[in-house]
This record gives sequence, C-alpha cells and structure tokens, in this order.
Amino acid sequence: MEKNRIIEEDAKDIASRVDLSELSGKEILITGASGLIGTYFLYSLKECMARGLQIKKVHIVCKNQLPEYLQIFSTYPWIELWQGDLCEDGFANSLPECDYIIHGAGYGQPAKYIANDDKTLKINTAATFTLLEKIKEHGKFLFISSSIIYNGLQKETYYESDAGVTTTLHPRAGYIEGKRCGEAICFAYRKKGVEAKAARLSFTYGPGVRQGDERAMCVFIEKGLRGNIALLDQGCAERIYCYVADAVEIMWNILLFGKEPVYNVGGKEKVTILELAQKIGKVLGVPVTVPKDGKNGVLGAAPLERLDISKLEKEFGKTTFVPLGQGVERTIQWMQGQYVYQNADGSQER
Repeated sequence: MEKNRIIEEDAKDIASRVDLSELSGKEILITGASGLIGTYFLYSLKECMARGLQIKKVHIVCKNQLPEYLQIFSTYPWIELWQGDLCEDGFANSLPECDYIIHGAGYGQPAKYIANDDKTLKINTAATFTLLEKIKEHGKFLFISSSIIYNGLQKETYYESDAGVTTTLHPRAGYIEGKRCGEAICFAYRKKGVEAKAARLSFTYGPGVRQGDERAMCVFIEKGLRGNIALLDQGCAERIYCYVADAVEIMWNILLFGKEPVYNVGGKEKVTILELAQKIGKVLGVPVTVPKDGKNGVLGAAPLERLDISKLEKEFGKTTFVPLGQGVERTIQWMQGQYVYQNADGSQER
C-alpha cells in the first residue's frame, strides 16, 4: 500500500541486514504488536516471508483493534490475532506456547504509564512470568526494557553493568521498577536454561505511531502539521534518538544471535528538544515558539541518557544509523499520508 511505502522500504532494509532464516518452521509471539516497535517487527517478517521464509505461525497480541496500517496482517493465513489485556490472567494464560516470544507490550508514553502504574507494573512483571512459561524447549525470549532503569545516575555514559538509583516514590517509579523487575525475571529464567535477553531501548521514533501519541517527537510533528510548534518549556533537555528501523534490526540480532543477557539499544546523535522542534519546523515550514516565562522541565523527566552501545556495535557489526534529519523527514511523510489534521483556521490536511 502506498501509505505504508516508507515502512515497507525500511522493512526491506532490515530484511537485507539480518538473517531471519532461523525462524523457518517456527512459531513466534509478539506482544504490543500494534505499537511502533511491533509494527516494524511485523513488517520485517512480512518482507522475509515475501522472500521465501516459511514461518509456521506469527501470533500477534494487541489490547485494541489493529490500526489501519496493520489491517493487512489480519488477511494472512500465517497470522493469528489475539486481542485482549495481558493484565488479565485468564487472557495471558490462554496464549499459545511458541519458539520465539518478543514481549513489547506496555505503555510507552510517560503520561500514560504514570496514570497506569498498576498495569504498567503487572505487564512488565506478572505477564513476563506467564510469557516465559510459554517458551518451548530451545526457544528464545526478548524482553523490551528501557534505558529509564538508569534513572538517577550522575555520569556521562551508561553501561549495561550500571544500575539506576531512583527512589520507588519517583513519579515514574511504576515504569522504572517494572522494567527493572522484568529484567530480573528474565535473568532468573536464564538460570533455568531459557535463552531470555533484554533490550534497554532509548528514545525510539519513526513511522508506525498512533495519532495523538504524547511523546515529544510526535507532538511536535502534529503541532507542525497544524501550523505552529509551541513548546511547553525552553526545550533545553537533551536526547539521543534512534530510528525505529535501526532499533528493530538490532533487536532481531539480540533475540536470534545475542550472547549476553542485556544490551543497550539507542542512537548516536545528540539533540536538544528545542533543536528537534526546529528540525521539524524547518521541514514543515512552520514557526517554533518557546514560552516567555522561562519555565523548564517536565515531571520526572530523565536527563540525557547517553548509552554505551559498543557491545552491539562489536557483536553485530552495526556501524551505520539512519541520520536524525532523514528519520524525521520519513516520520513526517508517513504521518502526513496516514492521518488527517485540523488547521488553526478549521481546514483539514492529510
């Protein structure tokens, strides 16, 4: 489909860089399949199937209905859709045993996981226990964790051996501690012989986000498509973003070939929030404004997360990353083609 051209192009790149032949004849289960990361896992599998890979079955787990850009997957005989809430024990226990499980379900947007601490904890803990029990003998498990577990550290670079020091009373404690505990569960199962690994993902962006996503990148693009990008603060916070195609390429390698229990997964280009907004504003040709009162900072927001990614670079030979400018343009193009936006004058644009 033309509207998904950019995702399909990225999927071709992923399929050309990662050998997924190990999946032949196997069953795969992906939770959070309708999210940004899940979308790229699915499209890369679709591309490999088109190239001749024979996967027995892909079970996709979603809480809600598939968005329009994933509807095509409901037509494939090799796909089985499981719609339900992983926080409900009955639903989680009903899922099938599989050879490979990618656990990516959860609330990725800060406003949502802060408002749903209980479910955030349960998805990352109780559901992780249940899913690990679904791994067939000699199977592999990937837990999509987060670099937020380093929260509270005061150092230049974060290594996989580092540990965060955030209090359990932190506004984002449900997410931080949920991810930390989810990793501990995976490592407990490694001791039992399960090949479980965790990917500490940091600030991933790209096509495949839902309209209304409240993370900075998407908010700025949606504001820009309406004619003006107004920041809520001075935009001094620094971030290092990773384009979703790079992140999923890396995570396929971690799942299939990773030798270690945990990997940092992130990009390489540093940018302030204001600079990011200005990049988006330049592409869209709209003004960027900051508040005059000088306020700065968002509740519980982390400082710059500079991940050391030398482990994945060395182990998987990952040397090139999609430049931020190019990734932003591709994200904007996809969102323009996918959604309708209301301009300030009441007119609509796609």
